[in-house]
Amino acid sequence: MIYILLDRKESPSILESNILYLLIGILLITVGSIVQAIEIYSGLLITEYLIILLPVLLYLKVKGYSIRETLRLNSISIKQIIYVILIVIFSYPIAVFFNYLGIVFLSKYGQLLPSSVPIPESSRELLLGILTISITPGICEEVMFRGMLMKSYESMGRKKAIIYTAILFGIFHFNLQNLLGPIFLGIMFGILVYRTDSILSSMIAHMINNLIALIIGTFSKHFEEMALGSQSAIYDNSMVYGAIMLGVIALVLGSIVLRLIKSMPQAEAKKQDILLDVPISEFYSSNIYGTKNMDMIEAFPLFLFVVIFIFFNYKFFF
Repeated sequence: MIYILLDRKESPSILESNILYLLIGILLITVGSIVQAIEIYSGLLITEYLIILLPVLLYLKVKGYSIRETLRLNSISIKQIIYVILIVIFSYPIAVFFNYLGIVFLSKYGQLLPSSVPIPESSRELLLGILTISITPGICEEVMFRGMLMKSYESMGRKKAIIYTAILFGIFHFNLQNLLGPIFLGIMFGILVYRTDSILSSMIAHMINNLIALIIGTFSKHFEEMALGSQSAIYDNSMVYGAIMLGVIALVLGSIVLRLIKSMPQAEAKKQDILLDVPISEFYSSNIYGTKNMDMIEAFPLFLFVVIFIFFNYKFFF
């Protein structure tokens, strides 16, 4: 028998989270763009900590929501950390494959844009890159997405919570070329949070993923140009063949990732969240929090966000 503690509101509603998501997105493309244009590394720190992290924490604090419960600030074991690292290492090429699919499609419609992520050219810039590109987003963005948003969306069921927040995570990058990969990674991060009952798992996963990308960029400055073919890549058969090869690799690695996820040690049930007499495995695979659907009012902030996203990527739509 399952008992859900309905009287205790531990996190914001869907509407609250969606409105905050929209407002932070607007700040990102306005204030964030300005400070990053002035100086990229300090601008990224300002963007992540002051534009993304601070509003979320302030809102939770002011509204009296439980920061610990909303963000799942629970410990994880060393064994779980090892699993997280292995899962991310094998998942990274799969994310590259999904992004490459997008690049193959978009190359039919116009010039592809180079990545705006700075490539370190010295040991000092590498250290700055680890701080601003690996560690910082792993903390700030996970608090927002696998923390506040995913917790709010649990009223629709955990599977929907994972998928919806992953999609919002993808479009939050405001880059159509870098959309499918982050969505896939967002799904993986969400699964890891539920398997461990801790946001620390997705933070570590996010950091490791970005660190891999940073290292690749550092030791191969022209990696992106090779991946795109060129800055003005043109759709041709070689790109399709490349996608097929990457797809085969992704399938093999995907089977490994699934095995790792299934064998990953799971968290113990938290009494303050729910009392249950079902197996932990069933708990994490079910929609025990309900199957509520998002109504039009709740979805309206997301609709506005998508409109803004399309505007920023208009050349691929029109």
